[in-house]
Amino acid sequence: MTRSLNELRPVYVVGIGWHRYQNPSETPYVELGLTAIRAALADARIEWPAVESTYVATALLGMASGRPMLRHLGATGAPLMHVENASASGSTAFRHACIEVASGISDVALAVGVDKRNPVRRPDTGIGNLAEDAIVPFTHFALLTNEYAVRHNASTEDIAMVAVKNHRNGAKNPNAQRQQERTLDEVLGGKRVSGSLTSLQCTPIGEGAAAVIVASEDGIRRLGIDAGRAIRTTASVGRSERVYPPGAGFDAALTKETADLALAQAKLTPKDLDIIELHDAFTVEELHYIESIGLCPEGHGVRMLKDGALDIGGQCAINPSGGLIAMGHPIGPTGIGQIGEIVMQLRGEAGARQHGGARIGLAHMVGVGAVCYVHILQR
Repeated sequence: MTRSLNELRPVYVVGIGWHRYQNPSETPYVELGLTAIRAALADARIEWPAVESTYVATALLGMASGRPMLRHLGATGAPLMHVENASASGSTAFRHACIEVASGISDVALAVGVDKRNPVRRPDTGIGNLAEDAIVPFTHFALLTNEYAVRHNASTEDIAMVAVKNHRNGAKNPNAQRQQERTLDEVLGGKRVSGSLTSLQCTPIGEGAAAVIVASEDGIRRLGIDAGRAIRTTASVGRSERVYPPGAGFDAALTKETADLALAQAKLTPKDLDIIELHDAFTVEELHYIESIGLCPEGHGVRMLKDGALDIGGQCAINPSGGLIAMGHPIGPTGIGQIGEIVMQLRGEAGARQHGGARIGLAHMVGVGAVCYVHILQR
């Protein structure tokens, strides 16, 4: 018989940390990762030997990249796992750290994501190139933008307002890659990428790191961790794509399936959510995904955006970190950074971007449309 996370023993996030997401630099990835890990240990007020297991999420660094990073903290003999799952690498690492603690295998586990940009090589499938002219992501999402605008009678300006909101949020986030507010004219006047998409409506891919420490109630008591700052993970769901009906957007359909399962696992409805951190690599994705999650009916996302319902202080704060568009998307760390942002919000420690009274948050990531992960955290 299968079990969901909330049927196992409770698991809590007790420590969070980042190295700021930034443009590519000469900073070694080891320094990026150690900065985030040490910040998470300090936040939890525990020492490295207390960590019983580590999951390292990367997409660009290559084989066994965690070993030269973690050895600077000390050789404890604890298990070390590496996770690669495209944009959802960090979300996947977090899920498995939670499962390990919830199952009772460990009391304390670390999930850390770190990446630096390198040339990305497509895997050799051994069956030749079936589509030499494969559509690149920004063209795919430019077509989706146009389709959304036509279907729902939305304008280019309406969809670009997602970027205005997220740049405004990112300007308040010291860990964000982009920390500058942008007007609608600036967003629309940026470098044209594909179709109506401009560079300020697309995520930058730079470098950085994020880390979270998860613990059981036994671990919290034994290590003297402040239980008042511990945030429980009440749902964790991972799914991969299926064959969907003609006309169904596979990212949106996969998101709906995964979010529905997570909300049912946590015994919640979309109306219960105070914070959502979601995969907004392109502006139209935010609208697709809030509708798929069930925050509003299909085609009503623009209305919520224009009414301020998605702002910090609105009905449900969407991407208060700045999202991928402003926070950035170093890939390996991104899903873990989302968890950290939600934990800050639920603790009431988010400062200038604090969403008042936040008690429930949802984190969502897709990985090349093939996988989707959704986590729900509650205070």
